Amino acid sequence: MENLAIEATKHTAKVSFDADNHVLEFQGESYPENMAQFAEPIFAWLEKYLEQLAEQTFTVNIDLTYFNSSSSKMLLDLFDRLEEEVENNGKNIIVNWIYDAEDDGAEEFGEEFQEDLESLTFNLVQKEG
Repeated sequence: MENLAIEATKHTAKVSFDADNHVLEFQGESYPENMAQFAEPIFAWLEKYLEQLAEQTFTVNIDLTYFNSSSSKMLLDLFDRLEEEVENNGKNIIVNWIYDAEDDGAEEFGEEFQEDLESLTFNLVQKEG
């Protein structure tokens, strides 16, 4: 399967899917003017990827320094979709919520996401200083 790379813009995070290593990463800031337009290729790729994912561990690294409410909703949709794969298909999926030690808000957002999930492995990972 081909990798997916979406370069960061002024309003959107860098998104990279490394299909060979089974890693999805979001980095930067996310407050796109049109969330649906931004998210559509990500979710389309994810659906194709999940269909062929076998016993490999799929790791999702979220390292966002800022995101708005529509990005938060997109992340919730992503986490719900991943949790569905874990619960219904036994997929091995890990989410790492990466935050700066100085950013209490980012840690709290991660904790709130973590509380909403039952089956998905969701790690809070503090950045090395």
